[in-house]
Amino acid sequence: MILGLYGRMVALGEWRDYGISTLREFAVFEIYRRTAENPLYRIEKRPKLRGKQGLYAVVAMDGQILRRGGDLAQVLRVLERKLIRPID
Repeated sequence: MILGLYGRMVALGEWRDYGISTLREFAVFEIYRRTAENPLYRIEKRPKLRGKQGLYAVVAMDGQILRRGGDLAQVLRVLERKLIRPID
């Protein structure tokens, strides 16, 4: 699901690079506009939060949690809204 969304955003020219990190407590998929920048978004999987706040979270560049939940598809919808744009 994550790579499908990533592929659509790359096709639109919005995103250009990604990184995957697996740490002891959680796993992270980071999305970059350019390689040399800080990540625009982080998609985190934290198993310890499964029963509390949800397993998955989308975090913005400034650290703000945009969406959190137990269903990855529901959590990724916050990023899919970026695909919908007004036509000029």
